[in-house]
Amino acid sequence: MKIILFIIFFAVFFEAGLISSYTIVTSQAPDVGKLIGLQIEEVTSFLSFGSGSKIINTQGNMNISNYQNVASELTNKTSYDINIQSLTAQTTGTTKNAIFPVNITAIGYQNAISGSNTTAVVITANQTYSITASANASYDINDNLIVDVSTIQITSTSVLYGNSSSTL
Repeated sequence: MKIILFIIFFAVFFEAGLISSYTIVTSQAPDVGKLIGLQIEEVTSFLSFGSGSKIINTQGNMNISNYQNVASELTNKTSYDINIQSLTAQTTGTTKNAIFPVNITAIGYQNAISGSNTTAVVITANQTYSITASANASYDINDNLIVDVSTIQITSTSVLYGNSSSTL
């Protein structure tokens, strides 16, 4: 009984503090119903984060069927060697249309070249890049994802490892 009474008093004092601070910050009378409704909505969205949440369920990873063509086009546009195993496509929209937009992510590598001195052996790591691109895609008759390589646009490249002075 003491625990329940403590929780009730805590909630009452918390709400009183929230209402008074809202009044101090905004210099207006608060709408108590909206404040309590907002708190309830935030708590329920926090508690149901993993089940049916729009944050998690809006994006779907898809395997690209024509990954060799996509990797080749990304290599042509960025001059980086593309790791085919890292190539994925995500969509945030519906895939019910014949053609739909996808975001493509991949990891690219570029060999580090150091100077023109051929007598010294210099061992350096490959520079690693994260590549993000957008394109249009569709499904074929066997429900395989086909990316239209002519619509690939590089949206960003980020240096993950290596010399950060080289840019695209």
